[in-house]
Amino acid sequence: MTDRLKLVTWNINSVRLRMPIVEHLIDEIAPDVICLQETKCPDANFPENAFRKAGYEHMAINGQKGYHGVATLSRRPLTNTEKRDFCNVGDSRHVAVDVPFNGSSLRLHNFYVPAGGDEPNREVNPKFGHKLDFMSEMHDWLQGEETDRPAVLVGDLNVAPYEHDVWSHKQLLKVVSHTPVETELFESVREKGGWLDAMRQFTPLEEKLYTWWSYRAKDWSKADKGRRLDHVWVSGPLTPHVKGTTVMREARGWEKPSDHAPVIAVFEA
Repeated sequence: MTDRLKLVTWNINSVRLRMPIVEHLIDEIAPDVICLQETKCPDANFPENAFRKAGYEHMAINGQKGYHGVATLSRRPLTNTEKRDFCNVGDSRHVAVDVPFNGSSLRLHNFYVPAGGDEPNREVNPKFGHKLDFMSEMHDWLQGEETDRPAVLVGDLNVAPYEHDVWSHKQLLKVVSHTPVETELFESVREKGGWLDAMRQFTPLEEKLYTWWSYRAKDWSKADKGRRLDHVWVSGPLTPHVKGTTVMREARGWEKPSDHAPVIAVFEA
């Protein structure tokens, strides 16, 4: 019997403010698992009842007041919840769970990597240094035992690694999210752990692929100055089961939208 798992990852930019479009997403595509980032909500104030009403009884939440925050909501039971405090600064930027799949389970990591501020120089911008240190810790941890099993890593990773992951490679080379020091470290994290960039398996490298469009653009769709900041990585044992990924670009145009679009990934066994 086929086991089909539909997963969505989305930087929601305040879950309580944007619960109506989360419900819209659920109505449109009925995902089995929803991974949210930048929930900006302490655990005690998370809209659990709204998710339960929509059929998501199982939750792993790691939130804080006003900033950051990640949450994984599921129709399937979740076990072995882990919340890693990267760089020991107390930020809520990660939650991992086991999700039933294919008669066993897969390990699901939900990440919100620091944006890194505006200046790509750690000497004058501590936020940029924090981002690099965060990714270095990812590099040292997300390999070996963590990737020898079926695993998927999703979230707003705040790096657009390839030339066509940004609207202008030349103009953004010195802009945080696309600088060489970030993209090289980012790729070393992925390669060291043997992770597959699932989104680029279904959209060739020579094609533009974006998940984020700034609020600053008067007409974000027409200007189309996007970046691919949201990602789906899959470990070697899970790679044969990835059947597709899709960016729900239209959600960027919904009422009171996030500046990120949801990314859908489908797994089958």
